[in-house]
Amino acid sequence: MKPRSIQPDALTNFFSRKYVSALRAVAWNALLIVSGLLLIAVVGEVYLRLANPFIETSEPFKFVDGVGLIREPNAEIYYANWDDDNFIVSRTNSQGFLDREPISPERAADGCHIAFIGDSYVAAIQAPIADKFHVRLEEIAARELPHLDVTTQAYGLGGTGQINQLPFYDEYTRLLSPKLVVLVFYINDYTNNFPIRPALYGFEPDRQPFMFAQRDANGAFKLRPADPEFERFLLPRLPTAWHWKAWRRLVRVSYFAKWVDTKNLWMYDETPQTRLWKDMMAKRPCCASLLAGWQPADWSNAFGQITEEHLPPVLEEALEYTAFGIDEFKRRADRDGASLAIMAATSNMGMRGDPQFDRLYAIAEARGIPVFSDYEYIVRQGYDAEGGLWSNDRHWNATGHQWAAEAVLEWLKENQDVCD
Repeated sequence: MKPRSIQPDALTNFFSRKYVSALRAVAWNALLIVSGLLLIAVVGEVYLRLANPFIETSEPFKFVDGVGLIREPNAEIYYANWDDDNFIVSRTNSQGFLDREPISPERAADGCHIAFIGDSYVAAIQAPIADKFHVRLEEIAARELPHLDVTTQAYGLGGTGQINQLPFYDEYTRLLSPKLVVLVFYINDYTNNFPIRPALYGFEPDRQPFMFAQRDANGAFKLRPADPEFERFLLPRLPTAWHWKAWRRLVRVSYFAKWVDTKNLWMYDETPQTRLWKDMMAKRPCCASLLAGWQPADWSNAFGQITEEHLPPVLEEALEYTAFGIDEFKRRADRDGASLAIMAATSNMGMRGDPQFDRLYAIAEARGIPVFSDYEYIVRQGYDAEGGLWSNDRHWNATGHQWAAEAVLEWLKENQDVCD
């Protein structure tokens, strides 16, 4: 029997049916996947909206003459830490700090009033005001050192160094004539005191929103007040790709998108922007030799290099600025009859034997300023230092604030004469 031949049209129809069938299968599977992802997103959005009180951190700022950029006084501040499930709503006082209203000068004069000045560890946006270390200190000092009658006030703003914080003392702290001023020092203060560092945040170093210092023609330091027109002189930014703009808008309104964003499943690369600003600084006469050979990643994480035995020129210069800032605080404290001490904060500052601590200790010792470390206290007590920090933003949790308060109390017990 002669085999039947397959006609071309039949062959085409056969493969067409296979092709259409395959396309249908792919489309159906794609629809299932998209529908599943959409369902996950919808369920996730509903759950996260019910589980979390708000979507992102919000803290309004304003420029105050004589002080600089500071949180809006009497404003509600929202802090959202998605990784640690930490959502805090607090309120600034009439001075713009995350603390209680200042006590009266008469009440401060009655006992041992202590002022704490520092950056984000003192501002402590991550903690309710009742849990903050200086408030805890008042409570435990009332039990263990009642004769001192300890009262406290905190003046903190993240991203600032001692030079930036001088107006806090001038405009607010000295009004209460504290017996003791404690500078809370974190490792990035070394570079925050250096005027080039804000350039990596987009600020023009000569037109900053905070008090800063510069060297004059003879190399001597001079203070420069915060510039109320700093926004007119911001450094140029690279254009952001459209898809990143769209994503950032979505993250501001969608709880599920915000949750995805916090997991760092993808990252926006800011290195080109940082490199642009660093290169702009390196071309200026003031900075060419200091920044030669440095990469943006080195500068944006410069405080990590403070732990090394030998420092590059830019960090040696940052140490000089830090020493000047501490000199200015010492001059003010001596003028006003206050004692001055420095607390090195967290394991990042370490204790004696760690380069980052020893550099601060050398600066302070030369000026007769006592330095103590909350990390050294934690080690002696046998605590796990990690247990006192939020895993995400690495600031003190409630336990860390309690340990910091205990460290201050221990030092105060050994130095009660500062309250005389």
